Parts: sequence; structure tokens; C-alpha cells
Amino acid sequence: MTDLADLPGVARLGSGKVRDLYAVDDYLLLVASDRVSAFDVVLPTPIPSKGEILTRISAFWFARLAHLVPNHLVTIDVRAFPPPLDTLADRLAGRTMLCRRAEMLPVECVARGYLAGSGWKEYQASGTVCGIPLPPGLRESDRLPEPIFTPATKATIGDHDENIDFARAAAIVGQDTAERVRDLTLALYREAHDHASQRGIILADTKFEFGWIDGELTLCDEALTPDSSRYWPADAYEPGRGQDSYDKQIVRDWLEASGWDKTPPGPDLPPDVVARTRARYIEVYERLTDEPFPGEA
Repeated sequence: MTDLADLPGVARLGSGKVRDLYAVDDYLLLVASDRVSAFDVVLPTPIPSKGEILTRISAFWFARLAHLVPNHLVTIDVRAFPPPLDTLADRLAGRTMLCRRAEMLPVECVARGYLAGSGWKEYQASGTVCGIPLPPGLRESDRLPEPIFTPATKATIGDHDENIDFARAAAIVGQDTAERVRDLTLALYREAHDHASQRGIILADTKFEFGWIDGELTLCDEALTPDSSRYWPADAYEPGRGQDSYDKQIVRDWLEASGWDKTPPGPDLPPDVVARTRARYIEVYERLTDEPFPGEA
């Protein structure tokens, strides 16, 4: 992809593990690359189509959940992008979101409906998740009695997000705002979980980011992608162990077995790992949206 930073009127604001962010007039341009990270390291081998899949899934969820909360997405249609982006239409198509600018909240808003990941580790040690007491005797991957809100601080590249309790989140963003994002996070999770379950997928947990636009609390960044959510195939669900997932699990498993010490730089991925990972991303897109991925029909 051509580097947009070299074009007049387009300024690069930053790059994350997967996305690049640019300023275009009064808008932001979020470009999802095909980069893949694991264990907080960006790997040298991309996953073809990954950026487009993430962008299309976000756009699907933004539209479906707009009745619950406004979002920052203007369009993913490159034909509607302002100049000078029209000269990059072919390269930007599918993987790019034109968004309104927002004053972002400095916390990530996580909803958990199942006991997995860092939540499972904390529960084993203390019987809690982000300070929330849970019933004794739960197994890994068990469904929780009710979804819970478990905020986290945002980490820079190479660092880990830090789980925090609600009181600390309220101290950071204010009590009223913390209560509002908690309620929105859980409402969004419940509706997305119900939709996914009807398509044979369990949404175990997910994270959202919110910001202020014109004084209104707004859903920003990405929404319910395999990079920000833990999706499990329902037909293989079995509590008491880790689950198969619709994400880069294939990459992580290969890396774990490769002998890599999880410090940069990461190793190149073999073609079969790349192909199987791409297929998993396409599968979750098609099952969630009921639409064939462009070019795969």
C-alpha cells in the first residue's frame, strides 16, 4: 500500500499493531493493515485480507448497533472519501474507515460473558475478575451468571493492558461517565452475543472504546472484530478447557511450538499457518454477516 504520509493534505497521526491513523481535513482515516501481532509483537508475515475483514466486520456491527449508541463511522465507501484520498481509492477500498474525530476516553471497556483469558487467571488466584466476586467452583470457559464489565487501562505498543476495577475507572473518567460506558458496554455485548449465538458462534468477551463527539458519548475505534473479541464455535464449546477461537489462535499455537522466546523480532509464519488463519477470519465474517466475503463467493 502506498504510504499516505507522503501525500499533500494527509498527515499520519500514528500506527498501532494493526491500524494506521491519518488526519484528513476534519476527519480521521483508520486503515486496517494485514499485519498480525502475537504476544505483543508484530510479526513479519501478514495475513492477506485481514485488514479488509476487520473493517467490514466493524462496519457491520456499527450499523447493527447504532440504535444503542452513535458511532464515529462516516463511511467505508472510498468513492465518498474527500481529496486527496480519491487517488488511492483502489488501495484503500474495503480496509479503510472514514471517521469523525473524537475525544477518546483513556480506558478500554471490556464485557465478559465467559471465564477466559486474563479473567480466568485472576479467578484462579482470587475468585474475582477485576475485583468482582464470582461464584466458587467455576471452570475455565464457563458461562458467567451475568455478563460483567471489566475495564482496562490502554497500553502502548509492546506493553500489556492493565485490568482495573470499576472504582479506578470511575476515578479516571468520572463516576457518571463510568456508569454510562458500563451500561452501554453490557448492552452492546448482550445484543451482539444474541446475534452471534443465532449463527452458531459464542461471543465470550469483547472490548469497546468510547469517546466524546459534540458532547455525545460515541462508540469509536473498531467494533466486535476477531482482534477485539473472543469468538468461539458453539458446536465445539466444552467448558473446563480453552476453546477453539475465530482469531489468530492458529498463529499463537504455532509460535508456542516454534521455540520462539516471544521477544522481537518474531519469526516468519509458514504458508499453511497463514492460509488457515485467513480462512478462520473469513469464516467468522461470513457467519456473522450472512454474506460471502468479496472475492470468495
